[in-house]
Amino acid sequence: MLLRLLDEEYTRHPFYGSRRMKLYLSECGYSVNRKRVQRLMQQLGLVGMSPGPNTSKPHPQHKIYPYLLRGVDIIRPNQVWSTDITYIRLPRGFVYLAAIIDWYSRKVLSWRLSNTMDAGFCVDCLEEAITLYGAPSIFNSDQGSQFTSEAFTGVLLNNRITISMDGRGRALDNIFVERLWRTVKYEEVYLKQHSNMPDLLMGLAQYFQFYNQERWHQALAYQTPDEVYKTAKGGGAKIVDKFNGTGEMTDPVPQNGDSAIQLECEQGSILN
Repeated sequence: MLLRLLDEEYTRHPFYGSRRMKLYLSECGYSVNRKRVQRLMQQLGLVGMSPGPNTSKPHPQHKIYPYLLRGVDIIRPNQVWSTDITYIRLPRGFVYLAAIIDWYSRKVLSWRLSNTMDAGFCVDCLEEAITLYGAPSIFNSDQGSQFTSEAFTGVLLNNRITISMDGRGRALDNIFVERLWRTVKYEEVYLKQHSNMPDLLMGLAQYFQFYNQERWHQALAYQTPDEVYKTAKGGGAKIVDKFNGTGEMTDPVPQNGDSAIQLECEQGSILN
């Protein structure tokens, strides 16, 4: 029970360290000292402001590409895709989930589950998305070794896709996938408590079908991702800095006629 509570609270507040987690458990009725909380967090692979057990570990010899999306208006499907990896805790250990999402529509284009962190399942996920939906103009990821590997970037370059990578310490550069992880965990993983990988695989397949085809999104004017992707109406986004170099606020984000989202970033905080 303590591991589950820590995992769920970490998903809500990934900046919580052992001191705040101790207070959280106390509010839940569990008297646990900080050393035990630290041991439990280490068992789960959780560290404040870290995405989990080494899901974004860089490789020192891989090429890092610049982040290209700050201030860019996302006005159509397949303009920008992005990907990320999250961990899911099962009774006998961790498994890893990768997904590719279209920024304009929030549609999950492909996903893969793996019990290892090698680049192979990420490459499979990417190739499936391109096969099903064509190539995007820009593809964004973090600087994890899976996404900087030649196997992964080679697929992008061979399809003439421009590569963008999150800036270090810029938590909101890939905010749409981060929000997807939170949604998946609260609406599927924590509710179902899957006991093994085949059970989880079936549950995620059903959930992502629901997410794309039936789940209404407030940010999409209560349309589904499938509807917005097919019609190219009602989506959009933009990531901007709240303050410019002089300390003055930047101009408001221009709207593109659809329900574009403004994400203002200031030192890693969501300000909308």
